[in-house]
Amino acid sequence: MNHLVAMSDLSVEEIYSLLERAKTFKHLGVRELPGNYMVSNLFFEPSTRTKTSFEVAERKLGLEVIPFEAGFSSALKGETLYDTVRTLEEIGLDAVVIRHSEEKYYDQLKGKTIVAIVNAGDGSGQHPTQSLLDLFTIQEEFGSFKGLNVLIAGDISHSRVAKSNADALTRLGANVTFLCPKEWAGDVDATDQWDVVLEQSDVVMLLRVQHERHEEGTSFSKEEYHRQFGLTVERERMMKERAIIMHPAPVNRDVEIADCLIECARSRIFKQVENGVYIRAAILEAVLKGRN
Repeated sequence: MNHLVAMSDLSVEEIYSLLERAKTFKHLGVRELPGNYMVSNLFFEPSTRTKTSFEVAERKLGLEVIPFEAGFSSALKGETLYDTVRTLEEIGLDAVVIRHSEEKYYDQLKGKTIVAIVNAGDGSGQHPTQSLLDLFTIQEEFGSFKGLNVLIAGDISHSRVAKSNADALTRLGANVTFLCPKEWAGDVDATDQWDVVLEQSDVVMLLRVQHERHEEGTSFSKEEYHRQFGLTVERERMMKERAIIMHPAPVNRDVEIADCLIECARSRIFKQVENGVYIRAAILEAVLKGRN
């Protein structure tokens, strides 16, 4: 595996291999990767969980992390992403982790650089590392994906998490349904009624309302959204006994989910954050070994 830019790049066997490696890291510790590898995290959009967990994973692997701050880079002078990556390649980097507002930014890089590329989110396109940590969290809970009913609820059309997870979960044998306002469904068939899908769902995966990607006048008030499309306390009580709650975060409290449910017994939201370190270590190991 030379790059990871979309979940569709991975076969089912490769997905399971990464999940198994993450499991090993979680139970036995992340082992340092032999070799003197250098990596940099190029984040052109804000991030807390993804950027920090990559940095922790990189250090646990014993990688040399070269600082990069988009706000102080030559991108402000008009340098293209391609020229930035080629520059880092010539300096000696082995891998770059990139988050960018442009969908499929990686198309200008693949086949044109020997640096391993890991996509940490491209606009409303893909977020494969988040998808893999979500899969890891679900696998820990249920052991298998086959026959699971996974409900993805929220800002579907703008969500790279929804796209990545829907692809992977379907291929792994889960049944995926969507819930959102009709104007946010995009290309998927979605319901806007909780009672149609909630009681049968094993996993309720909530998504952040991405106001920054909406056109003016297409959003809801916080109260209105929570009442119609959020996971309220009343709705949580209707969930199956073993059903779990997930959210890629950051969470808008009392919008996508009631504040008191974020750390309730069903919630795996902070477990997802923990698992992000192990899955990202597994991904980095795989792409760096793939360069040899």
